[in-house]
Amino acid sequence: MSALTISRDTPSLAASDEDTIAARARKRRRRRTVAVWAARAALFVVIVGGWQLFTDLKIVDKFFFGQPSGIVSQLRDWIDHGTQYGSIWLQVWITMKEALLGFIYGVTAGIVMGVTLGMVPFLARVVGPYIKVLNAIPRIVLGSIFVVALGLGTTSKVLLAAVLVFFVVFFNAFQGVREVDRNLINNARVLGASRLQIARHVVLPSALTWIIASLHVAFGFAIIGAIVGEFLGAQKGLGLVIANSQNNFNPNGVFAAMVIIAVIALTAEGLIGALERRLLAWRPPSTIEAGGI
Repeated sequence: MSALTISRDTPSLAASDEDTIAARARKRRRRRTVAVWAARAALFVVIVGGWQLFTDLKIVDKFFFGQPSGIVSQLRDWIDHGTQYGSIWLQVWITMKEALLGFIYGVTAGIVMGVTLGMVPFLARVVGPYIKVLNAIPRIVLGSIFVVALGLGTTSKVLLAAVLVFFVVFFNAFQGVREVDRNLINNARVLGASRLQIARHVVLPSALTWIIASLHVAFGFAIIGAIVGEFLGAQKGLGLVIANSQNNFNPNGVFAAMVIIAVIALTAEGLIGALERRLLAWRPPSTIEAGGI
């Protein structure tokens, strides 16, 4: 009788143990998250507070390196009175539009070319040397050519951003296709799948990890392309605001524009991370992802 009672109580005891272990794991995760955010806040205070302190004590010359309080004042002035070229929000919108369009065009072209060349080895051998030559050219230099050929408008900045994004996405997509399990492709062919169906249902899902990983870097390059293009010649945009601050020996203006760019980049990074978690929900988290990087 006692043995029967023990056997009946065993499932409930096991469930209780599992609940206890899960509760402890959640508590550890919460403590770890709080510790991480506390350390981040402390690091921010040390860097920004030290910067402000060193400039106040004249250990660091604020004429050359600015100071946090001056950056905040510059941002407030831009919000209240605008920049020399109009509202600060207009400058942000111009740069964002150029970066987003360059990102979309570059990602699309990179995925199409990477998947195509990855699936057609003959075409990869033909086109490969030309892509390597183009990749070896300092692509920032192309910005001058684009400005001369296409003018000071949006097109030259979008094209430069797209070129920077293209190579990042292309090489990841190409390598991702080459890493696809050939047994999956052969099985799909045996089942009668066409080349297009194989690309859509086998190759792209398998290479998606590589492609999504490239997007984190690609958007940063899109912003770089837009900013550099505006720096080389533009009528509006954050790059022009930075160039004007530089010409007027205003480091606070340069850093203030960098703060705006950082906020844009971090927002985009968060959105791309959410997209990655949604599309790759089936994949177990890697060690780096588990570490919060």
